[in-house]
Amino acid sequence: MNTEYLLTDSDFARVRSLIHRRAGIALGEQKRQMVYSRLSRRLRELRLSQFCDYLDMLEARPDGDEWQDFINSLTTNLTSFFREAHHFPVLAEHVRKARHPVTVWCAAASTGEEPYSIAITLIEALGERAGNAKVIATDIDTAVLSKASAGVFTSEQVARLSADRLRRFFSKGTGANAGKVRIRPEVAAMVKFSRLNLLDAGWPIKEPVDAIFCRNVMIYFDKPTQKRVLDRFVPVLQPDGLLFAGHSENASLVNPVFKPLGHTVYELARSPGAAR
Repeated sequence: MNTEYLLTDSDFARVRSLIHRRAGIALGEQKRQMVYSRLSRRLRELRLSQFCDYLDMLEARPDGDEWQDFINSLTTNLTSFFREAHHFPVLAEHVRKARHPVTVWCAAASTGEEPYSIAITLIEALGERAGNAKVIATDIDTAVLSKASAGVFTSEQVARLSADRLRRFFSKGTGANAGKVRIRPEVAAMVKFSRLNLLDAGWPIKEPVDAIFCRNVMIYFDKPTQKRVLDRFVPVLQPDGLLFAGHSENASLVNPVFKPLGHTVYELARSPGAAR
């Protein structure tokens, strides 16, 4: 390990405790090098010489701005357009049945590829009715949300999209964005980005949603946190709402309220007469 700074066992234990308390993320012992690499950048930026000084500073200012940089540093953002492609036809079939304006919540929006993929699916599935549909896109990481809101992507990021989707839903960048593409305004208008920590006491979601995409998030939580988040999803969903999980996640193992509908797709398993 690089020895520019010393990350002691005590420092590492404090990092693990703080990120779990703030964001629910359970860092394993194998994440020590990742922690060192990412947080050492904050030490350089703040001109600190020891991890313990950085952690002392965080704990001395519970509402300080540095907490967001701490969280941003330790979150992982791996995403792509139409990742886990089998989910989107299921979503399309589900929303076509809706007789009300459709709302989908993307609970880990990252740099925007997933919520924009959802919006594109809604347009393709609903046609003119998509004008009343919306995507709530949240993430704990403010840095990725800024990129997502801009809606600008490199040619590599859209390389796997069909020529028809590229033509219909993106425009070619000009000037400083030459060689890139921008999501078209009618797609961007459907998506509202905001910061949300799934551990927050209150979620600013006012109406039941038709589906929740919470993919590759639960793998970073321990079992009690997973169950707590899944419990809180229940009143947010429509009675026939769907939950889309990541390829290595199994909601039914953690919470029997959700039953498998397909590969990493779940629906509420409400008992007859159960309250919403």
